[in-house]
Parts: sequence; C-alpha cells; structure tokens
Amino acid sequence: MLKKIKEKYKEAFFLTSALSIFISPVYIVRNGLYKSIKNQSSKIQGNILDFGCGSKPYESLFTNAKSYIGVDIEISGHCHKESKVDYFFDDKTLPFPDNYFDSVVSFEVFEHVFNIDEMVSEIRRVLKPNGQLLISIPFAWEEHEIPYDFARYTSHGIKHILEANKFESVKIIKTTTYIMAACQVFINYFSNYVLPGGKVLGRFSQLLVIFPLNLISLLLNFILPKRYEYFCNCVVLCRKQR
Repeated sequence: MLKKIKEKYKEAFFLTSALSIFISPVYIVRNGLYKSIKNQSSKIQGNILDFGCGSKPYESLFTNAKSYIGVDIEISGHCHKESKVDYFFDDKTLPFPDNYFDSVVSFEVFEHVFNIDEMVSEIRRVLKPNGQLLISIPFAWEEHEIPYDFARYTSHGIKHILEANKFESVKIIKTTTYIMAACQVFINYFSNYVLPGGKVLGRFSQLLVIFPLNLISLLLNFILPKRYEYFCNCVVLCRKQR
C-alpha cells in the first residue's frame, strides 16, 4: 500500500492531476508539458526511440508504440538510480543503423547537449524518411544538472537548428503563458530557497504553501491578458525530410 502511494506521488509530478496542484511546486511547468506532449502523442507511433530517456516519464502516453527504446549517456548531471535506460551511448554515435526508428522523442534533454547540431544530425540518421521527431526544451528555467546545462533556446532558435538539419513542418507549442511562467519561476524559487528543507518538515510546509500559490497562479492567468513572449517550455513536432 505504501509503495503504491509513493508511486502515485512520484507520478503526480510528471503526469499531472488534481493531486499535483496540492503537492507539486513544479505543477505549472509539468502540467504544461504533460498536456502538450499528450496532445501530440497520437502522431508518434511504431518503433520509438527516447533520446536522453532517464526514467521514461511519458512512455505511457505513446499508445501507438510498437517498441519504446531509451538511450542516455552514463555520465550526466543526474544519477541513473531510477532510470530505465536500455542503451548507454558515447554522446556522439547512437548504437543503431540508419533509418531504424519510425519516431524519436526527447524531453528536457537538448539544453544538456553541447554538440547540438552533431546530435540532431545523428538523430536524423537513425530516423526513417518522414519519421516524426517530438521534443520539449525549457526556456524560462534555472540552471540544473550542473555542470551539464549548456543552453536555452527561443522558439525561433530551435526552429532554425531543426530546419538546418533537414527537419520540416516544424510545429512549436509554447506550454505556458507569460504570467504562468513568471509564477512558476517564483514558486520554484520559494520552494527551493525559502521554505524549510527536510523530508517531513519540508513536505509539510509545501502542502501548506504550494497549493495556495498554484491556485493564485491559475487565477491570475484567468484574469490577466494572455501573452506568450515569456514561457516555460516549447514542445516541438517535426519530421525528417526525405
């Protein structure tokens, strides 16, 4: 029973629900990601590669998958204790033949890739002609997984990189509004650097504070004009040119 509760608690941080509003200081960013990825998931099918897979938090969304294979690098800014990596690679060459996958997904990874053009080209190599690529990247977020955090991309910047590497029909979805992104940055700061730490006291204080802050953010977003010049993340869908 306790194990199931812990699993539900962890799941609520990625696959957001009503519970997430109460317990998650990253509810805004994760809810935007979850909804945007879910909305595009039906277009991703066949043999799927998850590039930089980590724990494969969104695998369950891809119901049209024939297979779902995860790759990652062994030395990164996070430990692989809870990872579900099928193959480790050397950060240069993916261990698959040309035109192998029907689709490739990659979530919150490209900011950690220093050799971005080289890796996008490598992803293109293992993707079949007209194969789909679905990625998410942060824009308004603090440095993380230090020292392996190298870049932030505007919507125009990532579009340019993908098109330069022969991906077409780039669809870009900004996952939050301006005000939601600003609120999320504040909540994340408050949770990490103001509220007390510790397993028990920290979680208790978050229960008292995080829900009201999330609720206020949703209310402000409802009242104020919707702007998208500032946002938490982009979700990008494109396909490999023939």
